[in-house]
Amino acid sequence: MKNKIILTLLFFASILQAQEQKESYSFSLKQAIEHAIQNNYSVLNANRDIEAAKQKKWETTTIGLPQINGNVGYVNNFRIQQNVIVVNGQSQTIAFGTYNSMNASATLSQLIFDGSYLVGLQSAKTYLKISENAKVKTTQEIKEIVINSYGNVLLADESILILQKNKGILEKTLSDTKEIFKNGLIEEENVEQLQITLSSINSSLENVKRQKTIANDMMKLLLGINLDKELKLTDKLDNLTQSNVDLAILKEEFNVTNNIDYQIGQNLQTSKELLLKLEKSKALPSLGAAINFGSNAFGNSFNFFNQNQQWFNYSNLGINLNVPIFSSFGRSSRTQQAKIALEQSKTQLTETEQKLKLQFEKAKSDYEFSLEQLTTSKNNLNLAERIENKNQIKFTEGLASSFDLTKAQEQLYSAQQNYLQAMLDVINKKATLEKLINKN
Repeated sequence: MKNKIILTLLFFASILQAQEQKESYSFSLKQAIEHAIQNNYSVLNANRDIEAAKQKKWETTTIGLPQINGNVGYVNNFRIQQNVIVVNGQSQTIAFGTYNSMNASATLSQLIFDGSYLVGLQSAKTYLKISENAKVKTTQEIKEIVINSYGNVLLADESILILQKNKGILEKTLSDTKEIFKNGLIEEENVEQLQITLSSINSSLENVKRQKTIANDMMKLLLGINLDKELKLTDKLDNLTQSNVDLAILKEEFNVTNNIDYQIGQNLQTSKELLLKLEKSKALPSLGAAINFGSNAFGNSFNFFNQNQQWFNYSNLGINLNVPIFSSFGRSSRTQQAKIALEQSKTQLTETEQKLKLQFEKAKSDYEFSLEQLTTSKNNLNLAERIENKNQIKFTEGLASSFDLTKAQEQLYSAQQNYLQAMLDVINKKATLEKLINKN
């Protein structure tokens, strides 16, 4: 019996422990991009904008479709209007109407022709296309930001590892130096100099740890993950850098029409063209028709739902033609404004094209420079490591001062950070270039 109780308690304890464990996520860069495209908050709202645009398109379409409206009205004439008539020279007062009346009717209306409606249909399609382009732009921007943020987390990880390694080496050197000082073989300032360097490394290490937490939370925000969830990134900075070294992309031609900003500019121009057509269409006549079917009843008492109540049916057909004749040149003024707006959109599209070509050249140059810096910083790191190692040996043998060692160490630490930043730049600069040429 006792064993059963213990097993039961262990069972419930395991359940509680499983419930307390945080939900965790693990992503490669590719998986992170795919997850962000599906779950990022801005992307989710961009999808909703497209759905709203589809509903707006249908709303506009229904204006030209048959419309049916029903109406039921009741009037209580608690004081009937009276009139005076003269019969054989005598004035008599007569009440016209009944105390109660009710009317029920249904109207079928149909728009036959309206130039504004036809332009509205085209505008609704353009509005939908603009929303779809906005979604593409949002997706591209989120992809680039995810790549940058992913790299920042990896940079923090690598920086922590390097700083911890440097700290371990420096602590051993400091410990050995203290022993040598105790034996009176070196001056105290050699110990103090190493203590200053160690203190600086400890401060940098704590700062990078804090920066990693912030970068990790930023990554969660981009992925649409709650900040209290756990996130692990599986790619390594070095492997990711090597996969982004692509000399072939530097030879690709730039087709400006593939760029989403240019496509948005084209849609803006199209919308201005439709605005001009709309203003011109307002000078055209519009034609509509409506059929009414109804029935009404009257009585001095409210007996409309009795079987004996008499109802009187009626129906009619109406056609309405509206012809704009003279607007004191108001329509002409609005048309001229629309023409000016169209010319402005054409100029903006030309400007966008030129800016994008310039951005492409700069992005290509920046990426090419990042590849050069990667090679340079790696070579400099190798040199800095050899120099620092030689100074370590010299310092141990008493052939170099702590100032010489500190200078070599600082040079090494700087070379380490430069190399990490160079790797990150390769990843980020390629992402910028790919966004411009719309490369998936």
